[in-house]
Amino acid sequence: MTTTKSVQEHPAHKGMQSTIIGIFANALLATCKGAAGFFGNSYALIADAIESTSDVVSSIIVLSGLKIASKPRDENHPYGHGKAEPLAAVFVALALIGAAITIAVQSLNEITTRHDAPAPFTLIVLIGVVVIKETLFRFVFRVGHEVQSTAVKTDAWHHRSDAITSAAAFVGISIALIGGPGWEKADDWAALFASAIIIFNAYKLLKPALNEIMDVAPPPHIAEEVRKVAMSVDEVIGLDKCYVRKMGFDYFVDLHVVVNAEITVRHGHAIGHAVKKAICLANPRITDVLIHIEPEDVLKKKP
Repeated sequence: MTTTKSVQEHPAHKGMQSTIIGIFANALLATCKGAAGFFGNSYALIADAIESTSDVVSSIIVLSGLKIASKPRDENHPYGHGKAEPLAAVFVALALIGAAITIAVQSLNEITTRHDAPAPFTLIVLIGVVVIKETLFRFVFRVGHEVQSTAVKTDAWHHRSDAITSAAAFVGISIALIGGPGWEKADDWAALFASAIIIFNAYKLLKPALNEIMDVAPPPHIAEEVRKVAMSVDEVIGLDKCYVRKMGFDYFVDLHVVVNAEITVRHGHAIGHAVKKAICLANPRITDVLIHIEPEDVLKKKP
């Protein structure tokens, strides 16, 4: 027995809107930071521009993943296309690690190379970048939390990582300008420090995406809610197994429902449908519920 939720706007659509905003913002910021870093003699800003450029590419991947995940189920994909969403999150996390490694390598190269201190105007650019990117992070992460999208949350952390990189660059450039001759490389050390933070955050983002691909059970409260709703249905005596899996934006439930052993098959079938209907109404994100009816006396015999 399975049931399908009613047609409604797919949560991926809201995630796509926030991702598109991020793409345009990152493209603009990458251009501004790259120019300011080049003319202001700041590799930390150039590293920031590299990170923003990688954000544009990764956000496009997220957008593609969300579009695929929002496609309806078909004959070849009976469980939908939801896995495209965590796959996009994995790619984005790996891209973030790649960008951080690139920044780290170039920072080490700059540390060993003699160069002038950054220009003071770069600090103004960095202040603007930190404010914009932190605002974007909060907006996109809130959307990702609302639609429970691993990919959108990962994309949001790209904005936070960019803000961290810019903040580190601000500190490094400030030290270089205040310290004067001999402190020029503080800017490069700041970029190196920021790359370590980005790699750490990328790992934190990669783990939940991989877990979702491997069908790790979602948070316990979802199964608890399913059990609570099922037990509220008339003539449900008890519950046995309850498994929940997340497929992109949707949840699929396998549930064993215990009923009176003396009722007819038709009666048990009706109880099963009532349970499925109640669960899907309680949580619209639950797309399908597979019910297995267990007679009470058989359950008592189980060890």
